[in-house]
Amino acid sequence: MLNMQPAATPDYQTLYEQSQMRIVALEQQLQQLQKMIFGSRQERFVPTSSNNPQPALDIQPEPVAAVSLVNAQKISYTRHTTKEEARAIPHPGRMRLPETLRREEITIEPDTDITGCRKIGEEITEILEYVPGELYVKQYKRAKYALPDQGGIVIGKLPSRPLEKALAGEGLLAQVIIDKYIDHLPLHRQMQRFERTGVKIAYSTLTDWVSGTCQLITPLFNALQAEILNCNYLHADETPIKVMDKDKKGETHRGFYWVYQDSINKTVLFDYQEGRGREGPLKMLENFTGYLQTDGYAAYNIFDKEANITHIHCMAHARRMFSEALENDYERASYALEEIQKLYVIERICKEQALNFEETKVVRGMKSAPILRDLGLWLQQQYVHVLPKSLIGKAIAYSLKRWQKLSGYVTDGRLKIDNNAVENSIRPVALGRKNYLFAGSHEAAKRSGMLYSLLGTCKMHGVETYAWLKAVLQTIADHPVNRIKELLPHHYKV
Repeated sequence: MLNMQPAATPDYQTLYEQSQMRIVALEQQLQQLQKMIFGSRQERFVPTSSNNPQPALDIQPEPVAAVSLVNAQKISYTRHTTKEEARAIPHPGRMRLPETLRREEITIEPDTDITGCRKIGEEITEILEYVPGELYVKQYKRAKYALPDQGGIVIGKLPSRPLEKALAGEGLLAQVIIDKYIDHLPLHRQMQRFERTGVKIAYSTLTDWVSGTCQLITPLFNALQAEILNCNYLHADETPIKVMDKDKKGETHRGFYWVYQDSINKTVLFDYQEGRGREGPLKMLENFTGYLQTDGYAAYNIFDKEANITHIHCMAHARRMFSEALENDYERASYALEEIQKLYVIERICKEQALNFEETKVVRGMKSAPILRDLGLWLQQQYVHVLPKSLIGKAIAYSLKRWQKLSGYVTDGRLKIDNNAVENSIRPVALGRKNYLFAGSHEAAKRSGMLYSLLGTCKMHGVETYAWLKAVLQTIADHPVNRIKELLPHHYKV
């Protein structure tokens, strides 16, 4: 006899709730895509309610003296509010051209007869002009002499060249590299530009020049790497780069630059790795001791177990998630953004007042720490009232899980509130890959990382990149290896 069991009645209420959550999730994804395409990229939050203006931080000097510090000094802050009357701003006049520019003088005499006239002065009109970059030939003529009594022949000695067998001088080598890695002009476009001037340079020759230059400055890159890893506070981030791989026909390999920045001494290092796994940073930072600031990427969690590394996170990433959740739950997201904005106001005040590290730590302890404590408690209270898969739920969960690391910057005045410094150093890579699209090989990607490191350090110190690179290529071949650090951008005087 068959045992006929009645079919289970579907739980329509559960199915309805699941479908509603699915609809909400899809709507949120659509909103995010629309914002990425059409929305503003600015993350700074400005409250829309007139009843809830941006808070003014009343930073007073008195509590500073109560903080237990060695040789603590009283810090006073005075905020003045003045109302200026609108007044006309005088026009600065025509832009003054730099005196360093070469002047081509053209004298124009009057059309009339000036016989018997006495010159009383002249009117000078300056026009800024331009001619395309000039290729020229440096021709060395070495005199040869026969010594008396058949003693042999003597000849003038050629100066050292960056690449002995290459036709390019240091100025041309420097310009090719600057054009590609600063102005993002691919080598094939440079080749076309040279050809328009009547000089045909093969693409393979240009790549050989870049490769040879990188080999020449490798000791300099190694010195920069040693100096960066010897500091005690690093920012870290990563960015992808497409790479041609002979083992992958018809497609490119997705490699990564792992970027390490010392924001205090203003140096940056690009380390190319074929993958995004933890092996790259683990090997690079195996002897590092100090603070490491990263985003929430899971590969960095391995450093939580390292006794010699204090791992902290980036507040800008947390703020970004609440900014994306504004349309999902404006009340909660706006509250979190307002509190985070207070933290950034404190940082801006410290910077404007030019406070040193110890003074910054004191101000953070007085003002930032209470905000962080209260916001952390608020996150715990709100998490149970939101849908975990909603944008606001994800934003709260992200911050709540990392709150101790997000708050860690207040313990030391040297630390930054976010990781924006290293993200700014990554921008040239993002611009470059839109132009040259991919690296020709894994070795080429490593060489590019070497140049991004040295030229990025130049930028952080305000060093003119072409002048520095040309000067280094003139001297590095004869420079003592044990003094190679002298040629680094922040040590070298062009």
